[in-house]
Amino acid sequence: MLAGRGGAGRCCAEVMGARVTRAFRNFNLENRATREISKDRPAPAPRHAVARPGPRPDDSEIQEEIRRKDDKLLALLKEVYVDSRDPPVQVKDEGGIIPSKQQECRLTKLGHLSDLDIPSIPKGKISVVEVLTLLNDHKLSPQTWTAEKIAKEYGIDLKEVTSLLEFFIPFAVEIFPPKDKKVL
Repeated sequence: MLAGRGGAGRCCAEVMGARVTRAFRNFNLENRATREISKDRPAPAPRHAVARPGPRPDDSEIQEEIRRKDDKLLALLKEVYVDSRDPPVQVKDEGGIIPSKQQECRLTKLGHLSDLDIPSIPKGKISVVEVLTLLNDHKLSPQTWTAEKIAKEYGIDLKEVTSLLEFFIPFAVEIFPPKDKKVL
């Protein structure tokens, strides 16, 4: 093991082998590089021949054919009647489409969230907050808040209200007191 120039952990044969390899690799390097650089570049492959359009002798005949009127075709063209109508134009405002017919809207029943509340809702629709409120009201007093009264109050179809009351049940949070204090 050499402790000096060869580096720690390398044996003498490895160091000598690296030096010999480096000597052969760098031998006559400048002459070899000059020889490669001075070689002529290989000639590029020939390009595919392209027929370039030039003035043709029958070009004037074609232009004359284009300008000539054909009475038979003109008579057929006069018989054609085209009736087209554009669809009604919809004005776009800030990325949304304003419908041509204004929807009827109603004011929301709740207003305690001020800026976060939706100011108006289309008739026949209801907000999530209103749904939770009417479900809770119906749960607390079903005789007062009947399906008919809710439908009239919020402007919803009676069929939708009955489905809503039948299939959507608001959460009921119940806390059961422990029977034994040791259970805690």
